[in-house]
Amino acid sequence: QCTGSAPTSGVQDQAPPTASHPSAAFLGGPGEGPPRDTSPGWAGEGPGAGGKNRHVCHAAARLEMGSLWEEFNRLGTEMIVTKAGRRMFPTFQVKLSGLDPLADYVLLMDFIPLDDKRYRYAFHSSSWLAAGRADPAAPGRVHFHPDSPAKGAQWMRQIVSFDKLKLTNNLLDDNGHIILNSMHRYQPRFHVVFVDPRRDSERFAHQNFKSFSFPETQFMAVTAYQNHRITQLKIASNPFAKGFRDGDPEP
Repeated sequence: QCTGSAPTSGVQDQAPPTASHPSAAFLGGPGEGPPRDTSPGWAGEGPGAGGKNRHVCHAAARLEMGSLWEEFNRLGTEMIVTKAGRRMFPTFQVKLSGLDPLADYVLLMDFIPLDDKRYRYAFHSSSWLAAGRADPAAPGRVHFHPDSPAKGAQWMRQIVSFDKLKLTNNLLDDNGHIILNSMHRYQPRFHVVFVDPRRDSERFAHQNFKSFSFPETQFMAVTAYQNHRITQLKIASNPFAKGFRDGDPEP
């Protein structure tokens, strides 16, 4: 097991998942507050990493398209949520290192509120203003990467993309999409879970995962873009928005 100091992190150690089926319960909740600052593009584990299983303690994740995320973050990233579910852009992608090539891992994501406020957009000042207390928290869900579980070698071989993940504001969604409240701020979190083959693996659940947070991926959930500069940047940088650039009415 790893001992000694852990890298600076944007995430705090959470309550444990089960080794084979991590659930929303282990990922904590809105009471944790915003993640601490970390160096752009990289995230590691916070306090408690010293007690992690050797299969996860050296895991590292680099955020892909970091400069694009930073560009959106400077403007105040907005992500569309719809009843049917909308994919994120930029897409959350990471490059992994430090995994055991022969061990099995499950990769998943969740989204936590950054605060307990609801917001509104002030067009005259092009800024977000707090507009009261947050709505009741949406059902906490996690999104498993569809290739899970897979060997560490496979995860490290290519960029891991969560391009199937969709955001919805439908509280009754039965498609497994991530449910978020519009006009609330969120922090995506990424988790690497070692699939522990031991029969009593639940005892070691708190040691078998490592969590990563990238502050530049924070966003406001919206049903329609509020900041026109966000709209322009999405159209300019999203290959799937080509129809908007060409004046084609079909998105």
